[in-house]
Amino acid sequence: MLWYSIALGSAFVFGLAGLFMKVSQMRGGALSSMLVGLYAAGTCGFFLQAQLAGTWDPLNPRVWIGGMVIGLGSAWGNLLFMRALDYGPASLTSPLTNANIVLVVAMGALVFGEPIHPAALVGVALLIGAVALLSVKGGESLNVPDRKWFGLVAAAMLLFAFRNGGLKVTEAAGLDNTSVLWSGYLLSWIWFAVTGVPGKRKSRHNSLLSRDSRSVGFRWGLAAGLCSYGGLQLYAWALAEGPSHLIAPIFATNSLVIVIGSMLLFRERVTALQGFALLLLAVGLVLVRS
Repeated sequence: MLWYSIALGSAFVFGLAGLFMKVSQMRGGALSSMLVGLYAAGTCGFFLQAQLAGTWDPLNPRVWIGGMVIGLGSAWGNLLFMRALDYGPASLTSPLTNANIVLVVAMGALVFGEPIHPAALVGVALLIGAVALLSVKGGESLNVPDRKWFGLVAAAMLLFAFRNGGLKVTEAAGLDNTSVLWSGYLLSWIWFAVTGVPGKRKSRHNSLLSRDSRSVGFRWGLAAGLCSYGGLQLYAWALAEGPSHLIAPIFATNSLVIVIGSMLLFRERVTALQGFALLLLAVGLVLVRS
């Protein structure tokens, strides 16, 4: 069960990336600088990994095609998720975008013919439910005031499925996923370095971001990028060793790291619903391993 241990590691390391992004936000880091730092560090990480393994394949057009798809899923998935939060409640936005796991699970079973065991399937359902409940906050209104939210959530969910499921497709196609991730992160870094954060309204406040704000965002972005590189590298390794319809839900539990980290760093309290989610998560991980 090597894939199980690697998948758990990928969830933990990738969860640290999300936690560092939150730390940047809480400390007033500029979003644009944070994204530039994240994709710069990730690009360097995947490049060095490919060089050490001797698998760097920059002249293969299929590597760039795969990188464009996965980079689009990563960069624009995150952007649309953040836009959706401007139009609707986080308690609905996060669980629905995390529903991309269902698409990845279905792809593994239907497209790649991975065998499904009843106990493991129950575990997958518990993991998906736990990931959804972890983001629910008590007392938040669930009204959606703007219809733009629906389109943004649907698009973000699909794009995250491109990222999480695309690596299984490129691995099955015989491509080196480290090179694919390198190209995807490089293209994302170029995009954010040139354009900043698309859709941001120009204002005097935005144009006068302090040097300290940019510095904070960039530093925490570098830390998040290193963990993003490590988490996705482990995720790609797990996909090469085991079934994607089980690995993807385990990877999605990276949100647990953000919840616990927020408790420790920002004194955030876990609601009763989130406590129940943690119980579901523990049972689900046991069943998936069976």
